[in-house]
Amino acid sequence: MTSIRNILAVSLTATLGLAGSALAQSFPDKPITMIVPFAAGTSTDTVSRLIAEGMSEELGQTVVVENRAGAGGSVGTQDVVSADADGYTISMGTVGTLAINKSIFPELPYDPESDVTPIAFVGYTPTLLVVGADTPFETLDDLVEAAKSDEGVTFASTGNGTSTHLAGELLKTLSDTNMIHVPFGSGAVGLAAVISGEVDFMFNHPVSAKQNVDAGKLRALGVSGAAGSEVAPEVPPINHTFEGFDLIAWWLMHGPADMPADVTEALNNAVTTAIASDAVTDYYAKSGISKGEMALGELDGFISSEVKKWGDIANAANAQAD
Repeated sequence: MTSIRNILAVSLTATLGLAGSALAQSFPDKPITMIVPFAAGTSTDTVSRLIAEGMSEELGQTVVVENRAGAGGSVGTQDVVSADADGYTISMGTVGTLAINKSIFPELPYDPESDVTPIAFVGYTPTLLVVGADTPFETLDDLVEAAKSDEGVTFASTGNGTSTHLAGELLKTLSDTNMIHVPFGSGAVGLAAVISGEVDFMFNHPVSAKQNVDAGKLRALGVSGAAGSEVAPEVPPINHTFEGFDLIAWWLMHGPADMPADVTEALNNAVTTAIASDAVTDYYAKSGISKGEMALGELDGFISSEVKKWGDIANAANAQAD
């Protein structure tokens, strides 16, 4: 009797194993929806559409991009984490949606450390600290020295609680100086304010900032990432002056929590193949984006470390979303 039970148990296990294998091998058998939690035309949207095109070719199914913007990316991200964990609804996460938002939104409807399944690291970019070309600030030390005065200095950002805001707050903390935050609605408006002298400095995307540097309108004093910038290799990392300053903006593909491992691996392979394509490689080179390499098993730890890093900065500055 025991022998029969054992045989049946082994048979059932084998059958379930074959069924799971067949399920994984059939994925995907219909289109996949990639939710972009920001508006069309943003850098996240452009990166997402390039990756989606490459994934479609690799998977043999269309990856449909849908923009669902709102609340700093929280609206679209919530739609993803609430979806079925079958791999057919995924999202392009960012440093904002998967790290910063946890600290700046008091009632964030999801937890980036427990409610997502990381799929693949997509790329990253540091920012450049720039000042107006007509200012007396020739080096980062010059700017910091001015910030020690009672009057201090001002810095622009793309909004309260954004990565550009928190980068300025970290510099303020590490330098122990008087730096006053002035939020603007966009990077372009903020840069215009720096160029005109309305504010003293700003952290901004390397390509748009470098274009103004090359045009003689701005001066770059530092790079936010410890590894420097491929777009502006001549600009020193701020980490050289203030140890521990290492901030980058990044993109990471994810789905809802508890996605099957085989499905996650299939998507990871498709994203990796897409990133290696000529179209993505060319766009990254023009946009100052680095591919970066991170194994699937490292992604959970990366998200947690970024949540803590940005959370510490946001909490120290008492930063909240607009």
